[in-house]
Amino acid sequence: MLTLTDNASAAVQDLTTKAGVPEGGGLRIAESAEQTGSFELALVPGPQPDDTVVESGEALVFVESATVPTLEKLTLDTDPQAESVGFVLTPQE
Repeated sequence: MLTLTDNASAAVQDLTTKAGVPEGGGLRIAESAEQTGSFELALVPGPQPDDTVVESGEALVFVESATVPTLEKLTLDTDPQAESVGFVLTPQE
């Protein structure tokens, strides 16, 4: 299952708070329909019925059901080189 680093968890929580996402909302990750191998991230008020919910502290990440196998051995982290909040996926250790 996808895991989050402490930095990613804090970033997701910060983004959802600043965006005014209601309690129970979080970051949703889905494979891009337009770009193969890419992912779309969106702040949403809650998961879709088939989403897998990943909880990390107070942060919630919803993974689209079709995307779960792709992300199951990866870790979501923040991108230290991004000018604003950015995320990277790395293999789990």
